[in-house]
Parts: sequence; C-alpha cells; structure tokens
Amino acid sequence: MSKRFRAFATLSAIALLITSGSAPVIAELADEQPVASQPTPAPRPLQGLERWPDQALADDLLWQGDASSQLQLLTAIAHSLTYLDTPAATTAYADYAIPTITRDRVRRSLRRFRTLLLTSDSPAEFDAAVRREFALYQSIGNDQLGTVHFTGYFEPSYAASRTPTADYRYPLYRRPADLDDWPLPHPTRLALEGRDGLQAANGPLQGLELVWMRDRLEAFLVQVQGSARLQLTDGTPLSVGYAGRTEHDYVSLGRELINDGKVPAEGMTLERLLAYFAEHPEDLDIYLPRNDRFIFFRATAGGPPTGTFSVPVTPGRSIATDKTLTPPGAIALITLDWPERSATGDWQATPISRYVLNQDTGGAIQGPGRVDIFVGSGDAAGEQAGQINTDGALYFLLLKR
Repeated sequence: MSKRFRAFATLSAIALLITSGSAPVIAELADEQPVASQPTPAPRPLQGLERWPDQALADDLLWQGDASSQLQLLTAIAHSLTYLDTPAATTAYADYAIPTITRDRVRRSLRRFRTLLLTSDSPAEFDAAVRREFALYQSIGNDQLGTVHFTGYFEPSYAASRTPTADYRYPLYRRPADLDDWPLPHPTRLALEGRDGLQAANGPLQGLELVWMRDRLEAFLVQVQGSARLQLTDGTPLSVGYAGRTEHDYVSLGRELINDGKVPAEGMTLERLLAYFAEHPEDLDIYLPRNDRFIFFRATAGGPPTGTFSVPVTPGRSIATDKTLTPPGAIALITLDWPERSATGDWQATPISRYVLNQDTGGAIQGPGRVDIFVGSGDAAGEQAGQINTDGALYFLLLKR
C-alpha cells in the first residue's frame, strides 16, 4: 500500500461499509384471493421513557479540568439555536413523526439546558436539575430495543490545486446555481463525470470546478465526508464544505465489493477497501459510478466544517443521524465505548456518556439505529474516528413542560 493510501486508512470505515437491507419476500400465489389487510404502521423512531434509567448517565467530561468542554457544548447549543430560527427548521418540524416534539419545544429545551449548565454549582446539582426538568426519548435503534450503532467521521486534509495539471486532474465541484430546478431523476454520477471521472467538461458541471485533486478516490472520499481541509499547491490552505447534492440513494463501495465477491465481508475495513483499489485501480471505473449521489461544495474560508443543516459542527459534540427520523438541532445524550490512546500508544475503549447536538446527516446514516459522531479535523481526528465502531444508546432530552 502506498504512503498516500496508508494515510487514508484512518478514515471512518463505516461511512463506506453499511450493510444492505434484507431482500423483499415475495409471497407465492394461492388459489384463493388474499384478503386485503391494513399495513402495520411503522413504529415511532423515539420512545418516551417514564423515568430516567438507573444507570449513570452523567457527562463527567463537563466537569473535568478547565472549562473548554463546557464551552464546546455551549457553542454547539448556540449553533443549534441558530438553525432552529431558519425556515429550513420550520419545514423540518412541520411534518415530524412525533407531534409532541415541536421546534418550539426543542428550542425551549436548549435554552433551559444552557441556563442550567451556566448556573449550576456542581455536577450533582446540574444532573439533578436535568433529571427533574427533562424527559428522555430513546431511539428504538436497529432492533427496536434501543441498540444504536456508532461510527465516527472527521474533516480530512488533502493536497489540491486551484488549476488542473498533469498530476491534479479530479475536480470537486461547486453547487450548480439551478440545481433546485434540475428535473428528476437527477443525472447519475456516470452522466455527470463519465466512467473515468474526467468527462464533465461538456455537461452541466462545466465551469463549476472548485479545485482539482490528484487522486480520484481522494475526491470521492471528500464527497463521502462532506468537507475537507486542503493544502493547495501554491502554499495556501483552503477548506471546503457541503453545499448540496443530487437526489439519489447512497450506495456503499464496500458493500458492492462484498456483493461481487471481491472482498470477504468478515473483517472488512476501510484499510482493506483502500488496499483493494490500490491493487486494482482499474476497478474504480466500475464501482465509483455505482454511487449516483453526487456532492457539491463551497469554500468555507478556513472556518469550522459545516453540517447539512448549514451550521458548524463541533468536535465531540455534534452527531449525524437520519434527519427524517430524529429531531434536528435537538440535544441528546449518547452512551458508548469511546476510544482513547493509552500511554503506550494503544487504543483503549472506555464507557462514556456525552451530551451532543443533532446537527448533521449522512448518506450512510439511515434508520433509527445509526449515529455518526464528528470527531474533528486532521490526521489525529481521523485515527480516532476510524476506531469508533460500536453499539450504544441514543436519548433525546425535551423539557417536560
């Protein structure tokens, strides 16, 4: 594996390696006409709990050392409050699946939680107030028993060029000005950039090139992550963030390779996926076009990465979920095993509880049993994000009244 590909191996594998759903079952025809039955309604994605669980759910990080962790959480809350004042938030909550979870209730909950955090004199006082004033709504998870699978994502860093060269040939694209007017179905990835990723000059992406990457898989991975920090060949830095996408379902590269028998499902990691394409670069022309979802970008002037709700995401305090099922912008409590490096450099997982804000979505994050945690930017964040692959629980906090 080349040095370049080894650097990629710390990316969050799960963003590319989601499992496929079960195949539909087709009933055999019977002699008698089947009796029509009412479809079973889908369970609500969140279930209100009558009381808080007995196990400890305190976010002890808020009270360790300096006030930086509290500041990060307060910053994330401020970003959610900004989002909740937008027309997009009004639309998102107009048809939310649980009528008692409204935009106003979420906004009041954030403001009250912030006040409690700022005015409590001790962890015990804060935790008691939160338990007294807030109700928990637990995600039903992927088994309707509350099991949620967690992965991590981060903002990677790559080399790029403002102009195309012999080495930098694969563009990231700006959002088309008329994207909202594109007829459905939107063009496929193959139609937009060709099988080799170099045929966009005569299509609707002509003139929308933002920067050029030197590796086709790098450009694809930036689309998966949704943002990146770039070091340009002229010596200047540039950050890019999500600006929109085509309306197509996300297709996992890893799952496609497994389905075709190219790699075994057992022990599948991103490092193995990258190793496969390093050994078989010609297969990029086969597999990349299978993911028709195409992501567009904008320059973010070196600011923090932004999620799909157009507000910045905060390391360790922002999560991505399925936006059709969970309340956008709301505060939540997650429990999982969190990886940290030991003094010897090994990764060790420790059970934690953390308050987070629901501020992002992702193509691979579908259903009530998936959460992606934003870890940060750069190589160290990438290494940690790649270690997050575990089950836990997700609870949303709403004021009781």
